[in-house]
Amino acid sequence: MSRVRPENDPAYRAGGFALALAVFAILTALGFEHLGGLEPCPLCLQQRYAFYVGIPGLFLGMVLLAAECPRTAAVLFLAVGLAFLANTGLGAYHAGVEWKFWPGPDTCAQATETLKPLSGGNLLNDLSKARVVRCDEAPWRFLGISFAGWNVLGSFIIFVAALQAAVAASRIR
Repeated sequence: MSRVRPENDPAYRAGGFALALAVFAILTALGFEHLGGLEPCPLCLQQRYAFYVGIPGLFLGMVLLAAECPRTAAVLFLAVGLAFLANTGLGAYHAGVEWKFWPGPDTCAQATETLKPLSGGNLLNDLSKARVVRCDEAPWRFLGISFAGWNVLGSFIIFVAALQAAVAASRIR
């Protein structure tokens, strides 16, 4: 059976695009956190789960395509796509919290440094070092869109690309 070379395969190209965008997005978020000093809130951290699971899933899907296991790859691409669709919803919820359309979760504010057990003389010092990261305040915007808003856009594009990869892989004979 003669098959199209992986780099010319629509499923492989769509999966590769989804993988590249997912890697770019999570590296950007981690860069802003570790190099830019912007601490993520609890909702921001939850939105990263799709990337932490989806990136290896997309890579494995591409490996399966190259190994001529298109049906398994299609199922995997579909599962990753659904994870990013759910992440699109979570990002939209977070963006709505930032715009004050609805209240955030009870865990909307967290201290970035764990406070030591209460001690007589260090309590005020410990409290002065604690920074609160809130889910309802966007620490950064580009073109008027917060990280959560950009996550909505990126996650939706990854969903569409993963869905395209799944459909194209399911058509391989």
